[in-house]
Amino acid sequence: MENLVQDLTILNENNAENCETVKTTPDQNTGKGRKLYIESYGCQMNFADSEIVASILNKEGFDTTSDIAQADVVFLNTCSIREKAEQTVRNRLTHINGLKKQKPELLVGVLGCMAERLKSKFLEEEKIVDLVAGPDAYRDLPQLINQVDDGEKAINTFLSREETYADITPVRLNSNGVIAFISIMRGCDNMCTFCVVPFTRGRERSRDPQSIVAEAQDLFNKGFREVTLLGQNVDSYKWSAEENNKAWLEKKGITNTVTFANLLEMVAQVSPELRIRFSTSHPKDITDDVLHTMAKYENICKYIHLPVQSGNSRILDMMNRGYTREWYLDKIKSIRHILGESCGISSDMITGFCSETEEEHQETLSLMDEVQYDFAYMFFYSERPGTLAEKKFKDDIDEETKKRRLNEIIQKQTAHSLQRNKLDVGKIHQVLVEGFSKRSEEYLQGRNTANKVVVFPKENFSKGQYVHVLVTDCTGATLLGKAVH
Repeated sequence: MENLVQDLTILNENNAENCETVKTTPDQNTGKGRKLYIESYGCQMNFADSEIVASILNKEGFDTTSDIAQADVVFLNTCSIREKAEQTVRNRLTHINGLKKQKPELLVGVLGCMAERLKSKFLEEEKIVDLVAGPDAYRDLPQLINQVDDGEKAINTFLSREETYADITPVRLNSNGVIAFISIMRGCDNMCTFCVVPFTRGRERSRDPQSIVAEAQDLFNKGFREVTLLGQNVDSYKWSAEENNKAWLEKKGITNTVTFANLLEMVAQVSPELRIRFSTSHPKDITDDVLHTMAKYENICKYIHLPVQSGNSRILDMMNRGYTREWYLDKIKSIRHILGESCGISSDMITGFCSETEEEHQETLSLMDEVQYDFAYMFFYSERPGTLAEKKFKDDIDEETKKRRLNEIIQKQTAHSLQRNKLDVGKIHQVLVEGFSKRSEEYLQGRNTANKVVVFPKENFSKGQYVHVLVTDCTGATLLGKAVH
């Protein structure tokens, strides 16, 4: 059982990114003067932000490199959601310190949520860091780099109420040419007591829909066949019909406010060959309008990530989640009713939150039995400095109990994932091919509408194609099958 104990477990590593995931920049050699290397940690929003950073600096004469030893500028785009995520970055900086001793002119910068949380303190703690920039300060990076070139330390952690980077076309880093992310909003207003995001990414603000649809159209024209609309809480997306795009919206039948359901429909109409996903939804905000829009368009994937965090209403109230156990289960019923039993549903769960009793933990397990998630992110509670929980509640559950409860959640989800996958055996699924299977180039892999990975013999199919696959077997993480013609 001990090998099940993790701070975070994802039952299908192909389905979601986590705060242990690291992505680095690919090589781009145009003969420009300086080379940029970026390591990105954490959520999909961070990876999307790194693409914005690469775009901004590309216009300033930077190529990108996948080899840190070749870099002139090294950026770590960081995550603060857990203590372990921050420690990973600190350990990485220790390694980079060795590189800087050999190459003193190497510029080292920390970006993202960890930079925003620690601000100038980071420059004092990590002596090799030259530059610190928060998530809303990336347009200022050329000036900050110039400051470092002039022999100064540089910092900008100003949180904006307007910045959405809507006018910047991201450089698609590590892209497979099939799937891309589109950031539709930034920040979060929910103030969950356990979460640092409102303090590291600021208040919610939505990007204008015209630029989002234009980006989706551009990606489709370039051969991409799936986009994921990103936001800390996509259901809060809201854009007023301002003068600069009022006529454009009126053509689409919208005269007042664009909701997330409206936006989802606009992007779906780019092409029936372009798949649409989104992340993340908040249980208190996702509407039946969104669900009916998903049902209306075949190219909107039938998959929802709907974090519950706990199955107990008292704990949910302490977490300031804005819903009860009963409310959440009613929302699940709506999803199943409107989108069908085969709709993929995943979740986040935190065990061992402040004052959680054994009976309340059992309620989380019973909720899992009732919902039957396809996969899940599972944590034990880790107190984060500056959060409302740290200020208001005592972290009074010992680590041994947290790990034991997490083990029970993991074991249950393992069984549920296998049960859900078995329901897909014997059925034909439309799969968008993303590339070779990780184990063999004789097999391809892609995902079905429910975000499940499907592996099948490659035959004459190639990346970017839609293939109908008969699922003949499964594991808890993967569907196995063969193409049907």
